[in-house]
Amino acid sequence: MNTFMEQLSDEQIKEVQRQVDIYSQGAQEIIPTEELENKVAKSIVEGRPLKIKLGLDPSAPDVHLGHTVVLNKMRQFQENGHTIQLIIGDFTGKIGDPTGKSIARKQLTNEEVMQNAKTYFDQFGKVIDMEKVELHYNSKWLDPLHFEDVINLAGKVTVARLLERDDFEERMAFSKPISLHEFFYPVMQGYDSVTLESDIELGGTDQHFNILMGRHFQERYDKEPQVAMLMPLLEGLDGVEKMSKSKNNYIGIYESPNEMYGKAMSIPDELISKYLELVTDLSPEQIQTASGEQNPRDAKMLLGRSIVRMYHGMEAAEQAQQNFISVFQKGKMPDDIPEFKWEGDKEVSIIDLLVHLKLLTSKSEARRMIENKGVKIDEKRIEDTNQQIILTNDLIVQVGKRKFVKIKI
Repeated sequence: MNTFMEQLSDEQIKEVQRQVDIYSQGAQEIIPTEELENKVAKSIVEGRPLKIKLGLDPSAPDVHLGHTVVLNKMRQFQENGHTIQLIIGDFTGKIGDPTGKSIARKQLTNEEVMQNAKTYFDQFGKVIDMEKVELHYNSKWLDPLHFEDVINLAGKVTVARLLERDDFEERMAFSKPISLHEFFYPVMQGYDSVTLESDIELGGTDQHFNILMGRHFQERYDKEPQVAMLMPLLEGLDGVEKMSKSKNNYIGIYESPNEMYGKAMSIPDELISKYLELVTDLSPEQIQTASGEQNPRDAKMLLGRSIVRMYHGMEAAEQAQQNFISVFQKGKMPDDIPEFKWEGDKEVSIIDLLVHLKLLTSKSEARRMIENKGVKIDEKRIEDTNQQIILTNDLIVQVGKRKFVKIKI
């Protein structure tokens, strides 16, 4: 391999090291590590920005902080002048990524793929500069392939290699079917890297197989192989499961400043450093200082303030912090309690009330919250799951520490 570091001045070597330190921060795995440094050096020698690829299978368009782990890494490359290649899998998305699936994915229609993609663009713009992104749809090069081309492409990878994928191994072990078209998902994703001549591909650790497939196909097509940069999956607010809307352990990037800040303050102490590193734009020095705080509350307050600032601005961040101090540390009611216009019966069971107000998603969840002493009506704790509530104007319903609703009759 040609080592471009040898062609650099001392000042340029420092610049390479600066960039590599930034890109390596928080990354769980870089494959191979030494090639990242050489690619950055090459970009300086040739005066050419690196091509940083992120492939999207637009099947679930709601973006939360777990998704921004990779986006924040893309932002770092973008801030150093490199080119972001955002690939919308309008072709592959109709097949569905089998990663983490015990059965074949439902195939999406063109309309579903394009609608989800548009939603992504709107949300991604909160993290990266979408005007400077190279936007690609992989149907552009996959649609025109003839069957002979597909056969030739398939001939560049063995069945044994495809069966190394954990998902396929598990399904075979339990005699669950694998459709032939599913094998082509990683093949097509790898071919994307060949077509775009990507230098680096980003993804979560769950994309390990797919991203290395891109490197494999680039080598088979005599292209310079990309570096695989794998980011860790972010645990949600429960500190155990991967952040997910379905598990209700997430912080959404469109949530209100107060909700964002409050949720950030609820994360387990052992995850503070990981959140600071993966979902904020703080410098390594700021993160190191915050992580060394003796009082975890101070580090969490910096985390909450940083997250709100990134998505709502500095003023909203300061207000969210003051609201948190007033409501949760001093026991005051928040000033901006959302109102709900009640048009039903004036007497209702507490369980039905909580579900109707959408403070909790189910009756069983509402019952558990009451049993755990997490529900108040006008600051009085509710302990009877069968209690009937007489609704009056300006009645305040509280669930947990962050959810409030004011009833309007």
